[in-house]
Amino acid sequence: MSRRLWIWIALVFAGAVVLANTFFIVDQRRQVVVVNLGEPVRLINPPGAYDPGLKVKIPFVESLVVLDKRNQVIEARKEEVISADQQRLVVDAFVRYRIANPLQYYRTLRNETIAADRLEPLINSSLRQVLGAATATEIISQRRDALMGQTLAVVRARAARSGLGIEVVDLRIKRADLPAANQQAVYKRMQSNLQQQAAQIRAVGEQQRREVVADADKQVTITLAQATEESFTTRGAGDSQRAALFASSFGKDPGFAAFYRSMQAYLGAFADGDTTLILSPDSDFFKYFKKGPTGR
Repeated sequence: MSRRLWIWIALVFAGAVVLANTFFIVDQRRQVVVVNLGEPVRLINPPGAYDPGLKVKIPFVESLVVLDKRNQVIEARKEEVISADQQRLVVDAFVRYRIANPLQYYRTLRNETIAADRLEPLINSSLRQVLGAATATEIISQRRDALMGQTLAVVRARAARSGLGIEVVDLRIKRADLPAANQQAVYKRMQSNLQQQAAQIRAVGEQQRREVVADADKQVTITLAQATEESFTTRGAGDSQRAALFASSFGKDPGFAAFYRSMQAYLGAFADGDTTLILSPDSDFFKYFKKGPTGR
């Protein structure tokens, strides 16, 4: 191979290297900080602008720092928080943020790893500050959304004061549980409280049942007494009328009266069907069997 050919190959290779270090493509999901000898000089496709595509830089002098334009997520490590009612809770949270000022971000954080290392203590201290003023019940269920909103506001303010060049978009508490060592004791205490409430409810129900039964028995007794009184009154009036009728009828027809009394005696004597009487055939007790209603 001739020397001239080697020269052409070297020139082509050098030109390719120069072109590769001159032209570059910026993705629409990325933003680029152009650095000249370690000093950031300009931005390409920054927040609020849309400028992706083929770009040019000074070869071998300017370098590129590519940053993500989308929202980023930081999973904070589990943090143990002591609530206002002295309950220990293990809180698991995450934060979503985006790079709002790429130049400031580059000067203070450089990359996502350093950003996570700086933001995680900020998140955990904010959680302790806000959740430490709330009770365990409020953190777990009653005011969880409001507490997340307060923590988000604190994290945003601290990030802005720190000049990190980021904007905190959202903060969420994924889980807030008791430490494993305390869960069993808390469950037993909850079970005991529920058993006490159930016993109290049963006692109140039993008392109400007894009151209802006592009132019903009282009403039954009163009703029976009134019914007995009315029956005695009605029976007495009937007996009085019956006696008056008998007296008037006996006076008008003494023979019928004697016959009626004998029929009543027969009814009383033979009503059971197994009565045995040993009497003389000519006894007065059977005179109406022989002579009829007019027998003497």
